[in-house]
Amino acid sequence: MKKSDMENLQRNLSERHVQFVALGGAIGIGLFLASGSAIAVAGPSLLVTYLLAGIIIYFIMRALGEIAVENPISGSFSAYAHKFISPCAGFMVGWTYWFLWVLSCMAEVTAVGIYFTFWWPELPQWIPALASLLCLMVSNLFNVKVFGELEFWLTLIKTITIVAIIAIGLAIIFFGFGNISHHIGISNLYALNGGFFPYGFSKVFKVLNIAIVAFVGVEFIGIAAGEIKNPEKSIPSSINKVLFSIILLYIGTLFVIMCIYPWMNISKGSGVAESPFVSTFAGLGIKQAAAIINFVVITASFSSCNSGMFSNGRMLYNLALKKQAPQFLAKVNSNKIPANAIIASSVIALMSVPLNYIMPGKAFLSLLSIIVFLALWVWGSIIVIQMYSRRGKSSEDISKLKYPMLFYPYTSFISLVALAAVAIMVATENPLGLIISFTWLVLIYCFYKLFVKEKI
Repeated sequence: MKKSDMENLQRNLSERHVQFVALGGAIGIGLFLASGSAIAVAGPSLLVTYLLAGIIIYFIMRALGEIAVENPISGSFSAYAHKFISPCAGFMVGWTYWFLWVLSCMAEVTAVGIYFTFWWPELPQWIPALASLLCLMVSNLFNVKVFGELEFWLTLIKTITIVAIIAIGLAIIFFGFGNISHHIGISNLYALNGGFFPYGFSKVFKVLNIAIVAFVGVEFIGIAAGEIKNPEKSIPSSINKVLFSIILLYIGTLFVIMCIYPWMNISKGSGVAESPFVSTFAGLGIKQAAAIINFVVITASFSSCNSGMFSNGRMLYNLALKKQAPQFLAKVNSNKIPANAIIASSVIALMSVPLNYIMPGKAFLSLLSIIVFLALWVWGSIIVIQMYSRRGKSSEDISKLKYPMLFYPYTSFISLVALAAVAIMVATENPLGLIISFTWLVLIYCFYKLFVKEKI
């Protein structure tokens, strides 16, 4: 590797930091906000949906982990696509992932604006969205260890809250704590309004897009690889712990709230008027708890957006090192942080402010529809990159892999088929998201061929 292509970042992230960065990125709008509309569509069968999504994502993360342990660099799958497939593939994967997380940050700060209306209904949604975006941009410009500590505590707050919700819910279910006027219990999952599959088994797959989006962020483990102290140990440990933790937390919380409160009343209409967790506690008559939960879901969106900014900065930085992005993005500040890349990404994410001003009621769902297709494309790319990385390797080389993909190649093909199936199902329901995502891919491909190819 040429000196100009080498990363100039510091390995200051511990295994604890990496796990909480990935956990923080994944536990955001997918659980605290979007799950409300998913419950309205699928009912209790949503639990099966999240389990299926978790299994698919685990295979994808194992594929990423196999390469990241051998090549621990911050550009992650963009750099891997560049190395194992082609510079064009690296360019498209990198810029698409950057675009995905710009939109995700926009969705997260939009969610913050929605959450603030719980306390101040008359407050314009764009004001808290703008304030949160600016605060997080500043926090990302400090030493990466400061970022890791901030993300650790933000994620710890929401993780403890989720565990507390599960514990309180189980106490209500099994010991009857509280003054509850309606029926509670596990039977709420199968005895209300059509049973466990109230609208048919097909709805399990119809909301798979929301469940898939809920896991966006776990790939931060690969993005952070260039700043991890001990990647060979931390990456496998983080993948195993984080994925199972997320599945447990997601399924556990949704199980509890649908048992203690009729799922039909958790989310009405669009499902994005407020968090289903807030509406559940408000419906139980526990206003103080609802206010506390609302504060926690705000920190959850802060945390997820914080991780997104971290990811965007590192992705642009790596692209710039490979002459696939403007060269000023390859500069780091005195804290060894790619400050220019972070600021540039944040400026683009400021588009969420006029979006929240012009269409506050539709901004969140509009962003979510595009994020789905971009996430599916990026995750599919990770599987393909892993398969390409195996080409030319002998049996002896493969046996020396420190963290090999489970049941390769069967799990790789199963994951690709599953992602394609989700894309087709979502496209039939929301063709606009597919059109915008496809247009983006065509544009960056043409841009590469016309303006970038000759510079590499």
